[in-house]
Amino acid sequence: MTTEHPPELSRRIPVDRIGRQGLTVEVEARPEELAPLARRLNVPAVASLRCRFELGAVHGGTIDARGELEAHTTRICVASLEPFEEVTRERFALRFVPEGELAEDDDIDAVDEIGYGGSQIDLGEAAVEQLGLALDPYPRRPGVVLDGVDSIDSAPIDADDAEADGARPNPFAVLARRGEPG
Repeated sequence: MTTEHPPELSRRIPVDRIGRQGLTVEVEARPEELAPLARRLNVPAVASLRCRFELGAVHGGTIDARGELEAHTTRICVASLEPFEEVTRERFALRFVPEGELAEDDDIDAVDEIGYGGSQIDLGEAAVEQLGLALDPYPRRPGVVLDGVDSIDSAPIDADDAEADGARPNPFAVLARRGEPG
């Protein structure tokens, strides 16, 4: 048996409040919601989370949403293991769809769909989910340099250049030469 816990940040909006003209809703986490948010997102602290939603009713209970969030969090640098403050700003689009009508679409470019039951959508939960998606899974404090690493984005070593410089050749260079004419 699973126990369902209430969301850390819940802001339910009745679908019938949206109307044909749409609706703009601001969601901001209250101080007492910040520590539970940090635990859920597995970060040392969340100092603030604000999200603005532009909602528009489409048809059949489907709601299109465009949003912009800003969050201030404390993160742990994966290189130095030191805490640092990070500001996350993200724009997103999603669609609230009545449960049972979610598309079975595997298109990764499609707008994310969130199912909802009843006559309300939870914008607080949607804001937390979007922040979770926006957070870098490998955060690095600005300015951190790893000892012995010049650049993480360095180009692969060419075997001919490596041999001339006395460096270790690329083991796959031999395979690359097999396909060369001559």
